[in-house]
Amino acid sequence: MGTKSPSEAQLRYLKLGHSQAGGKLPLFDRNGQQINPATIRSCIKAGWAEPWFVNPIKKDWLVCKLTDKGFNVLENEAIALKK
Repeated sequence: MGTKSPSEAQLRYLKLGHSQAGGKLPLFDRNGQQINPATIRSCIKAGWAEPWFVNPIKKDWLVCKLTDKGFNVLENEAIALKK
């Protein structure tokens, strides 16, 4: 899956799960806007997020959580900002 860095949109999305129990990633941002499904899918494809469960009412919603790789991306980003 390579060592590509996340885009700004992907990084904003991943950061939303950092302080959540189990790394749960939200479906909506802090302003109540739905996270772009393409952003979510690209994070899954990169291995930074993984599907957590299927919502039986809204099967098209991608309920995900951070992976270890996703947590590492956030840690590396924090280290890079300190330099």
